[in-house]
Amino acid sequence: MRTMLGVLSLVLAAGAGEAGDMTSNVHWLGHDTFRIDGPPVVYVDPYQLAGDQPVADLILITHGHSDHCSPADVARVRGPKSVVVGPQEIVGKLAAPVEVIAAGETRKLAGIDVRAVPAYNTDKKFHPKADGKVGFVFVVAGVTYYHAGDTDHIPEMAGLTPDVAFLPVSGTYVMTADEAAAATRAIRPKTVIPMHYGSIVGSEADASRFAELLAGSGIQVVVKHKE
Repeated sequence: MRTMLGVLSLVLAAGAGEAGDMTSNVHWLGHDTFRIDGPPVVYVDPYQLAGDQPVADLILITHGHSDHCSPADVARVRGPKSVVVGPQEIVGKLAAPVEVIAAGETRKLAGIDVRAVPAYNTDKKFHPKADGKVGFVFVVAGVTYYHAGDTDHIPEMAGLTPDVAFLPVSGTYVMTADEAAAATRAIRPKTVIPMHYGSIVGSEADASRFAELLAGSGIQVVVKHKE
């Protein structure tokens, strides 16, 4: 029997056209974890991975909290040629080598362009701006992706205009669904995928509300099933 979210996911994906094509190689592995099958194979914040996963070409870590910077999960998908990159705070938490990147910097990593962008709380203490935690804008197979990391709606989001955005929606540590919908309108992606729910905090109801708030916006919402 399909859950309400399962039905919602199918409805939102139906008739997506270009948007559907841009997310067909995107796998939500729970919480903030995504795998994008290019090439290259890119993971963002691997955490509590299930089943067999392909070896990574590139592993992007947004910050040092254990549900984003998980040594065991990084090791599961890390191969001898995998590139691991993240902010300064992850150094020493993961096996070397780790490439350090700061917000505002752009690098060519595993053959693709990767830019680190700010990620921080505006009214909470969990992710201070001074810590230097990041999100990422990167291009795989001609598609520009924006993974926001753990963040609130911040001014630096305006005008990013990626093809696909991954945004937290659970509240508590990050944006609520309402705040994430407002952020989406400022970012103006073609497609947005909600994250940061169903594990530590947040539920399918947050993803559903987020999708409902963006109905009629012209922005495609794709609610992914956890794999």
